[in-house]
Amino acid sequence: MRSLPHGTAPRRLIVYRGRVKIALMDSGIGLLAATAAVRRLRPDADLVLSLDPDGMPWGPRTPADLTRRALAVAEAAAVHRPDALIVGCNTATVHALTALRARHEPDLPVVGTVPAIKPAAAGGGPLAIWATPATTGSPYQRDLIKRFAAGVTVTEVPCPGLAEAVERADGTAIDEAVAAAAALTPDDVTTVVLGCTHYELVADRIRAAVPSPGPQPLALHGSAGAVAAQALRRLGEQPAPDAPATGTLTVLLSGRPGGLPDAALTYPEGGLLQAAVPARTAQ
Repeated sequence: MRSLPHGTAPRRLIVYRGRVKIALMDSGIGLLAATAAVRRLRPDADLVLSLDPDGMPWGPRTPADLTRRALAVAEAAAVHRPDALIVGCNTATVHALTALRARHEPDLPVVGTVPAIKPAAAGGGPLAIWATPATTGSPYQRDLIKRFAAGVTVTEVPCPGLAEAVERADGTAIDEAVAAAAALTPDDVTTVVLGCTHYELVADRIRAAVPSPGPQPLALHGSAGAVAAQALRRLGEQPAPDAPATGTLTVLLSGRPGGLPDAALTYPEGGLLQAAVPARTAQ
């Protein structure tokens, strides 16, 4: 092997095993945060977004009905032969993850979205978990608190109407819902867990509405980054944020080819996707 001149660092060789295709599913645009996280980690990855405008919102549905809708949305994505499927919704993860994995694994790895209680509790300070009314106080969330936040003061904060307002990109309704949840958040809270994927799209508004009790800014913990990284790990892939931005975007609306909803484009995460690659419908 020819030696390098003295003082010259070897160039890092990045080997790409081939194109990576990752699908994400949700009833609406709550999947945007995880989608943007995947795009930042792998600009070369092809993305398939499977939404369910015909069946949204999923939250008020019975677990059996929600699971039926989630399976249909996942099937629509699976037609495009992704390498992994991310369930970009906390509620769908709670009720449908087992059924989705039974249907698609091991051929198609399915990654769920879990509230980031464990990393939030690691800070030790009082924390609040903002979540939908259906998730707040649920056995699922209480179990996560028991497992990962033992010994930490935790306040569960229901946020009625916030996910719906985010879905509509209704700024006034978002501010009202955030203010109502902030009023229920104790003054000594240093950390807020965003227990619904929609909330990550308005993280700046939440941080502005909840004053920090000390000199450090309020810590917010979402799930998008961890979920994106886990999907790559399941595939044996590495982050490559400097890869060429050649990834394509396919959008499915209750199984039909479509484009990003107008509301999605009002958020930076939606703008990132639109700017990176135009939607396409080819497999």
